[in-house]
Amino acid sequence: MVLALGALVETRSDLITTLGVLVALVAVVGTQVLGWEWGSTELVPTVLGVAAAVVAISYAVYRRSR
Repeated sequence: MVLALGALVETRSDLITTLGVLVALVAVVGTQVLGWEWGSTELVPTVLGVAAAVVAISYAVYRRSR
């Protein structure tokens, strides 16, 4: 069991799912509430998107190498 973000997560899969849901929520709130747009001159959406992509690619490479 892993304690993640104040919630008890049973497996690594649950942790990855929780992380994915949080990223999706940030994207929706950023787009709908804060007016973030891809390709705009704002740095925050781009940095968050690149960080999420790096984490996803790193995890995929890690899983394949095991």
